[in-house]
Amino acid sequence: MSRMSWVYSEKVKDHFMNPRNILEDEESFEADGRGVTGNVKCGDEMLVLIKVDKERGIITDCRWRTYGCASAIASTSVLSEMVKGMPLDEAYKLGAKDVNRALGGLPEHKVHCSVLGDKALRAAINDYYARNGMHDKIRQEEQRVVCQCMGVTDLEIESAVLDGARTYYEVQERTKVGTVCGGCEDEVKQLIELYTNKHFAEDAA
Repeated sequence: MSRMSWVYSEKVKDHFMNPRNILEDEESFEADGRGVTGNVKCGDEMLVLIKVDKERGIITDCRWRTYGCASAIASTSVLSEMVKGMPLDEAYKLGAKDVNRALGGLPEHKVHCSVLGDKALRAAINDYYARNGMHDKIRQEEQRVVCQCMGVTDLEIESAVLDGARTYYEVQERTKVGTVCGGCEDEVKQLIELYTNKHFAEDAA
């Protein structure tokens, strides 16, 4: 592969070609938490397993396995290194922007692939809490219907932005939001700006 054809950073290339912490045998890992996201029928599925120091509430090890593209592999590889030694509450807050920054950047049309790892990680953390009777700590990703006519949620709009949509009409094409009465247009535009800044805007210096 020539350098001209490789559109990713060298760090992405390194983590794709030499992924860290891949799960080889789930039964022998003895995980404290297990999380799965995605759907292999759609081309992307992610499994994340964690071990936790129960006294300190710190992740001591993280293993993963995916059916996904180079971005998904590299993103989860670097994520698995980031979370070792990290408190559960801090690890739960990690998102696509943090992973993207650690990799030195991903092409915008590939950022959506990087959310698989952190979503599966949050599921694994919630699973750990459930296994240990800490139900008050379990957090679910809430979703709210923005377009009542078509039943489109804020999470679907966020997913469209992660997939590259930047305008109201691009999001509308992907989700069918606002295609009946159009009464949600202003709110959708606000959400597009919110999610674009959340996932793509550079942090203030």
